[in-house]
Amino acid sequence: MEKFIRDTREDINREIQLIEREESNIFQKSINIISLLETTFDKLKEFVSNYSFESQSAEITFFKETKPQLFSILIYHRKIYNLEMRMPTGSHVDKKNYLEGMLARIKYFFDTNADFYQYYRSGSTHLDRYYFLRGKPDIQLILDCFYFERDSKFSTSFDFKVAKMIANERLTVYINNKLLNISNLERNIPDGFTLAKTRLTWTAKKAELVELIYAWDSAGCFNNGNTNIKELAEYIETVFNINLGDFYHTFLEIRERKGSRTLFLDRLIKYLNERMDGLDSK
Repeated sequence: MEKFIRDTREDINREIQLIEREESNIFQKSINIISLLETTFDKLKEFVSNYSFESQSAEITFFKETKPQLFSILIYHRKIYNLEMRMPTGSHVDKKNYLEGMLARIKYFFDTNADFYQYYRSGSTHLDRYYFLRGKPDIQLILDCFYFERDSKFSTSFDFKVAKMIANERLTVYINNKLLNISNLERNIPDGFTLAKTRLTWTAKKAELVELIYAWDSAGCFNNGNTNIKELAEYIETVFNINLGDFYHTFLEIRERKGSRTLFLDRLIKYLNERMDGLDSK
């Protein structure tokens, strides 16, 4: 069991890092990660359903810690996908209201489950045999209706709730960071400035956009060169509806490329020359 879980964690982390690095579109990124995790959970479910835990303590540990930690990643990315899909395309005020409404829903969830949340986060164990062992639950416990729809060989009465708590904690951080970015944009954008009504999203690779940004910055293309790379990257993120993440690290990877380090710029030159050649031949 320990080796299977360890290998599963390592595979998930490696694949998610690859998706994060290669995919720039937030929606496609979420879809890829969700698909990966759903496939992984099918394998985990099959394994656990046919596995005999050596003790109740081992079973409790799996359903109290191991499974919720892994399942929370899937829940988190599903929530990110839904959040971004429903994000208003209007003003900063519209977006802030939407995000603050999401935070209110998360707060309601934690308020509703305050007793169990305190039990779990305090490290209490005296009710673990009711919460995290498989089998018919104590009918007096407050259960998610979702419980009755799950496979009893792969679920307990409260492991899903723990996973949802962990996911909501992560989602709170994500939303607060988006609110902070909006506040920063509101402070920095001049009066009267508006983006184009048509919303364009960068759908090529994230590294390719970073390559362009550093090229523009090196050439001093904006404000007569009186800007810095961080300001330029944040502006481009807003205009092209993308989160570049740690673009400094991405640029480091670009510098370490073997052969040509300007793959995207080289390709753009090729495409543009081919286009002009094609027009010249008409």
